[in-house]
Amino acid sequence: QVQLVESGGGLVQAGGSLRLSCAASGRTFSSYAMGWFRQAPGKEREFVAAIRWSGDNTYYADSVKGRFTISRNNYKNTVSLQMNGLKPEDTAVYYCAADIRQDRVVAGRAEYWGQGTQVTVSS
Repeated sequence: QVQLVESGGGLVQAGGSLRLSCAASGRTFSSYAMGWFRQAPGKEREFVAAIRWSGDNTYYADSVKGRFTISRNNYKNTVSLQMNGLKPEDTAVYYCAADIRQDRVVAGRAEYWGQGTQVTVSS
């Protein structure tokens, strides 16, 4: 069982930065692939970024490549999403996800999900 709690969301102006964090419970955190998703009002949830259990392989949606960076600390049981160059279209609730299989994370079929944190980017 893995429980995920996101933090770090807030209101920022376009061009600004935010750093989201996801704290995971459970002794086997280092075995799980992790990911971030987002859902804007009236839209479907979409993939943002994912990272392998070892941290040596990352994937990004085209819309955030070069602006967002996912990282993890297996000693602290955390995964982070550094978001730079934020745009109004990045406004959404951001969710952390975990699964033993990275392909399920990327596909949005992760076993565990957090409750989400709101990110609002003003123009």
